[in-house]
Amino acid sequence: MQTTISKNFSFDVYKQYLKELFIFAFPLFIGSLGHTLLGATDVFVVAKYSINSLAAISIANSIIFTIFIFGIGITTAISILLSNMRGEKNKIKKFLPTTLFFSFILSVIFTTVCYFSKYIIPHCGFEELLVPYIQEYIVIVSFSMFGIFFFEGIKQFLQAYEIVIIPNIIILSTVLVNLILDIILVFGYGNIPAMGSKGAAFATLTVRTLMAVIIFIYIIKYINIKDKIDYSFIKQVIKVGIPIGIALVFEFLAFNIITVLIGREASILAAIHNILITIASATYMIPFALSTAVSVKVAYFYGAKSPAEIRKYSYTTLITGVGFMICTSAILAIFPEQIIGLFTTDNEVIRLSLPIISVAAVYQIFDGFQAVTGGILKGFKLTKAVSISVIASYWAIGAPVAIFLVNKCNFSLKGYWIALAVSLCIMGMVQAVIAKRKFRTLLKEIKI
Repeated sequence: MQTTISKNFSFDVYKQYLKELFIFAFPLFIGSLGHTLLGATDVFVVAKYSINSLAAISIANSIIFTIFIFGIGITTAISILLSNMRGEKNKIKKFLPTTLFFSFILSVIFTTVCYFSKYIIPHCGFEELLVPYIQEYIVIVSFSMFGIFFFEGIKQFLQAYEIVIIPNIIILSTVLVNLILDIILVFGYGNIPAMGSKGAAFATLTVRTLMAVIIFIYIIKYINIKDKIDYSFIKQVIKVGIPIGIALVFEFLAFNIITVLIGREASILAAIHNILITIASATYMIPFALSTAVSVKVAYFYGAKSPAEIRKYSYTTLITGVGFMICTSAILAIFPEQIIGLFTTDNEVIRLSLPIISVAAVYQIFDGFQAVTGGILKGFKLTKAVSISVIASYWAIGAPVAIFLVNKCNFSLKGYWIALAVSLCIMGMVQAVIAKRKFRTLLKEIKI
């Protein structure tokens, strides 16, 4: 195959590819926003019921999310692999029954793991008063794994076709349903008694099940019962998806461990850390959506053996993702007091936050960079490289930097955030180098 790749990436070309990425990525952003709001409504309602109930669901969700995020990482391989096959001009609709079957298997596994995690709660050192409420919440929410994994599996299948509006609109539209159910079940209404944290758990179970039912109704007409379960495809999903799941778990643990360590030092620093995480999570929605979009695009054109399109989509996503985070970084650097003031009016919190928020501003840029480079590698199916870069950057490089800055230089929370920024910088650079090498290998394979 002979293809000419122009190195002149004109503004007109950039606009064209940016428009396509926006059309693909914006619904993904809406979905991320929906997931965030689902969690926020639980916190908002339960916080007004009782502090103990809020503490119980916060602890329970930390445990559930650590389990759940690994499985969600595995499901992301579905869209990557199917996009790659679609680029190779293979028919992929036949994999829908396999996707449903695999989603069911995952739901059984993670429901079981989540359910039995309740037995470790009494041995974790939590307040004795909270233990039964944490266990109760975990038991109920564990059964929501059936709904969420069915939904995510179908969502990833549709994503391979670049059908992203319907699934993500479903997520956003259930926010109101979740809020109403939270209010009714947490506080009680009519003959329905007040259930506190238990009510929030039932709301989560109901909403996730509803999401699965709605999206299943949407795709049911595409199911061909004659299509057999393809176990070789399941093996590919596991091979590509497990490294993604591992990377997500290790990244999540890095932030959680910092929360625990800094919380032991001072509660006010824990509050500042949570505020900064909230800010970072909000701004990360855009690079995350772009990362998901570019992984699908790269996977498709990798299958189609079209390096010119891979180059253009990669550069466009990189420019957009990093450019957006440079803007958010500038806002944080210029208006730190105003940003922190959105979360608290406590003068001491604001004063202690200012030196740290300048580091968080730089962190933003590196976070956008690594998100996009990671998405490109996933499109190339180099998920092991992503996993290794995440683990090595956070734990082999970031952890020693954090230990030195916190223990030897007395940097406290600022030291942890410097270490996080260094980790993301190294991660992005390593992923960029690997992606560039893979691109050169592709060029040689097709003899351009």
